[in-house]
Amino acid sequence: MSAAILFGMLFVLMLVGMPIGVALGLTVITYMAFWTPVPLESVALKMFTGIEKFELLAIPFFILAGTFLTSGGVARRMIRFANSMVGHVTGGLGMTAVLACALFAAVSGSSPATVLAIGSILIPAMLKQGYSRRFAIGTVASAGGLGILIPPSIVMVMYAVTTNTSIGALFMAGVLPGLVLVLMLGAITYWQARKHGFAREAKVSWRERWQALREAFWGLLLIVIVMGGIYAGIFTATEAAAMSAVYAAVIALFVYRDMTWRDVPRVLVDSANMSSMLFFIIASASLFSFILTSEQIPQMLAQAIIDLGLGPVGFLLVVNVLLLLAGNLMEPSSIILILAPILFPVAVALGIDPIHFGVIMTVNMEIGMITPPVGLNLFVASGITGAGLGETSRAVIPWLLTMLVFLVLVTYWPTLSLALPQALGMM
Repeated sequence: MSAAILFGMLFVLMLVGMPIGVALGLTVITYMAFWTPVPLESVALKMFTGIEKFELLAIPFFILAGTFLTSGGVARRMIRFANSMVGHVTGGLGMTAVLACALFAAVSGSSPATVLAIGSILIPAMLKQGYSRRFAIGTVASAGGLGILIPPSIVMVMYAVTTNTSIGALFMAGVLPGLVLVLMLGAITYWQARKHGFAREAKVSWRERWQALREAFWGLLLIVIVMGGIYAGIFTATEAAAMSAVYAAVIALFVYRDMTWRDVPRVLVDSANMSSMLFFIIASASLFSFILTSEQIPQMLAQAIIDLGLGPVGFLLVVNVLLLLAGNLMEPSSIILILAPILFPVAVALGIDPIHFGVIMTVNMEIGMITPPVGLNLFVASGITGAGLGETSRAVIPWLLTMLVFLVLVTYWPTLSLALPQALGMM
């Protein structure tokens, strides 16, 4: 009954268009006022304790780094390098978009930021060269989802903090699945381009490729700094995030000089706006998790699922369906913060590895970025092209089906996620 009241109120508030952070907080306050003896004075305390975790500092730092990189010319240089490597393949600019999104995802940690940075350059270029609008939207919007799978990933940080899992191990677990998904998205892009007869770019010399690599080097080096630093034990994931923010500012201001000091206040304000929004959602979700735990709802739901006798295979199937449905209604951060505390104990009880489960949830969030009505990547792509939500939703269907196949692969082949962190001794 308690679960029905809580989730019913939350769903109704979201259905009328209330922001998720406000909906979470209002749901809990209303429930505490009428259905539980827990004092309302604990609301502020639980919201503040929910965001006072050291690991959460990684979020604003990664956002700041991504904003510096998006505002500067890093994306443009990565696109040129990607185009020099794969532009001569059928559907050249589409293949370039997939590789460029993968590279930018590895330094930004954000899916919408990846779509905006790469799409604002490549989508107009594709349209100018005769590619269909659907192909351009589908390629960039879907490949932009790599921003939350290929580390560093803000969604992975939230999962790790929520479930008390190692951020470093989770980052490493996303590397191999990320590379496999890049290959799969590249394959469907190639097939779509060949099917519609789209052109390829002229093949460039190795000298030109080397020149493109040199120009993109300082941006690509950030991948080595973050991942290498975490693996080598030089700094934690949170310290790596701070390091990436400083490094991104330095290369934008002093190396590439695509930004001036006049641009810095705008970058700081944009980053602060995004960070404050996320932290408000985290604080409200912490309050929601507190009342769930107080009413023992996760424990009862976990026992109910276990009593069904589904086993790991059936449970993961149910989880994927639930997360895909949630992805249609909420953005990834909210889903992680609300559902992870409920699903995680059941997964552990069934013997599912916490790191593997984190990758499964992340891939589901990635798919949710390109499913209507609230897929953020669809809105970004729509803003770039002027296409309606219906057209953008239809445009991503071939890539969406590919990602669903990839989800099955990740779900039932845990070695894909766990091989690298186990080999590095991080588990």
